[in-house]
Amino acid sequence: MNHFVKAAVMAAAGFALAGEATATEWNVSVWGKRRAFTEHVEKLAELVSAKTNGEFTLNISYGGLSKNRENLDGISIGAFEMAQFCAGYHRDKNPSITVLELPFLGVNTLEEEVAVSHAVYGHPAVQADLARWNAKLLMTSPMPQYNIVGTGEARDELADFEGMRVRATGGIGQAFSAVGAVPTSVTATEAYNAMESGVVDTVAFAQHAHLSFGTINRAEWWTANLNPGTVNCPVVVNTDAYDMLSDAERDALDSSVDEAIAHYLENYGTLLAKWDGLLAEKGVEKVTISDDQLAQFRTVAADPIREKWIADMSAQGLPAQELYDLVMTTLDSVRAGN
Repeated sequence: MNHFVKAAVMAAAGFALAGEATATEWNVSVWGKRRAFTEHVEKLAELVSAKTNGEFTLNISYGGLSKNRENLDGISIGAFEMAQFCAGYHRDKNPSITVLELPFLGVNTLEEEVAVSHAVYGHPAVQADLARWNAKLLMTSPMPQYNIVGTGEARDELADFEGMRVRATGGIGQAFSAVGAVPTSVTATEAYNAMESGVVDTVAFAQHAHLSFGTINRAEWWTANLNPGTVNCPVVVNTDAYDMLSDAERDALDSSVDEAIAHYLENYGTLLAKWDGLLAEKGVEKVTISDDQLAQFRTVAADPIREKWIADMSAQGLPAQELYDLVMTTLDSVRAGN
């Protein structure tokens, strides 16, 4: 909510009859269509409305408010109150959270992805980084490790990646570049057309996105275990709008995050359980990369990219080593607890 709108709302409230409650409506900018990736946002809206008896509602728009690459800008000017975005879409705008997009971090489950994301989101340097955009980090959108679909002969060795045009963003794109591929960062909504027109040979996505954006329908093969990393896609709120909430509204929002994430994890688990059957149904070959090739990929991509990230981010004044170590210690803690 921008300052002009906020002033208007406050002025209107001043003329309201004493004791009369005014409903709060937030606009939420996401993209594509409702899918596993947005289920926690949908659940959050449901919970917040129920806890406030309909007095606080989240109006979710799939592409009607902003382009996905512009959601953080929209939050910064108060064009809407809540939005989802992915760090790899504009790494320069949110450098601190790109630690979560480094290749081969070793995150194995969605639960681990939630834990490391929320640990990083809670770091003061990360909160200050997003505060430059008037954004408050609310929750993550956990995704499994990305894998690629492609057409033609399956690529199951690193040598096959030389010159391969792949839709990949963030650290995943850097990892593919390290082994000679040519990454392009077209958005999720553009990926099918890029594949159809031959702009890219392959597309790297999590499972739900291959389904939602149709790339699985053009695929002849899928890498089952390449697992180079994933992207990090926070849900953020406009700080001014958050501060204007009543205590009850703020509590309804904050207290609903864990349940919304739990719903997301359950829903995504159902999709993953059906994945192999969906591949067979669509006639997509399941390609397994050998341990030797995976080890070579990690050697080329993991350590050099991580060390460069730490050096580059440190030069920008971020506690880069501390953020990377936070990811590692959080993983250790989660696994020790299990």
